[in-house]
Amino acid sequence: MEWKNVYRGLIMGSVEVVPGISGGTIAVLLGIYEQLIASISGFFSKDWKKHLSFLIPLGVGMVTAIFLFARVIDWLFTHYPTQTQFFFLGLVIGVIPFLYQKAEGKTKFQAKQYILLIIGFIVVSGLGILNPNEGQVIQDINTDTYILLFIAGFIGSSVMMVPGISGSMIMMLLGVYPTIMAAISNFQFSVIIVAGAGIALGFIIMSKIIAYFLRNYFTSTYAIIIGLVIGAVTIVFPGIPAGAGSIIVCILLFIGGLIAALALGRLEYK
Repeated sequence: MEWKNVYRGLIMGSVEVVPGISGGTIAVLLGIYEQLIASISGFFSKDWKKHLSFLIPLGVGMVTAIFLFARVIDWLFTHYPTQTQFFFLGLVIGVIPFLYQKAEGKTKFQAKQYILLIIGFIVVSGLGILNPNEGQVIQDINTDTYILLFIAGFIGSSVMMVPGISGSMIMMLLGVYPTIMAAISNFQFSVIIVAGAGIALGFIIMSKIIAYFLRNYFTSTYAIIIGLVIGAVTIVFPGIPAGAGSIIVCILLFIGGLIAALALGRLEYK
């Protein structure tokens, strides 16, 4: 078992509950993105056993983090939303150099790759125009609700696999994010199981699609990914805070997020 993946899973799970931050982005930062895609895709093949040592510790870490930190993240965004977003803004920006390094952008990027990068940026930054509203927790859970939760889980996890696009933000757009977060916090297993089934199916299908593009169009795929992550910056950025004190705190938290990203990246890529 690759037990080091437990701590990686803890980081990915903690971040994935944050709207605007993609677990795929953090997987790149941790240096495991390609292996993650290959393992999820390969798990549903005849060679599934060899991927368990990678996936089980990672899954344990992610599930643990989601259940442990859902309330913490919710509290931070309720009481200190701007400050929290500045920390994650630094985290996202800190990922970009490692993406460019991974893609060998200095030597391999040509005009086509830069065009794809711009397209990726436009796609994600365009989502910010939609201005998602968290909405309310759905109280009347019926068959239609379960269908919506399954579909939202499927779509959310599909985009979750793509660095730069937040599965949580997509679930906000679909109006189910507060319901799923409340279910996790309150151990409402019927909602968790249905949404989880959709999430699992999304992982399976999207991992195979991404694995295909990484195998056959590696440089161009990473060019799009870099554009998606840069686009995510426009979504995470909460605007200029009011007051000199708040600005200083936000700058310090931004630097903290940036340092955390660079430290993790150097640790994993050395």
